[in-house]
Amino acid sequence: MRRAVRVIISGRVQGVGYRDWTRREATTRNLGGWVRNKSDGTVEAVIAGEDSAVESMLLALRVGPPAARVKQVMTEEWTELVPLSFEFRETA
Repeated sequence: MRRAVRVIISGRVQGVGYRDWTRREATTRNLGGWVRNKSDGTVEAVIAGEDSAVESMLLALRVGPPAARVKQVMTEEWTELVPLSFEFRETA
């Protein structure tokens, strides 16, 4: 079963390679979607794919790359179109 979620990650998640890491992790799991920095210091991502892969990615996002310090991961279901590959988006 396919699923898509929007995720907002807060903590020390900008300037630590979080977006690059997210793209690599999502690609490894065959997930589509996108990731971007937000002007409020958070990172926003939309991830879509098989439910088990999405769940695995959500667990990974709670840890992040070595230099990150994730404080909170908020999720909500996503119903809009999602790219099949994983891409970067401009800061919002």
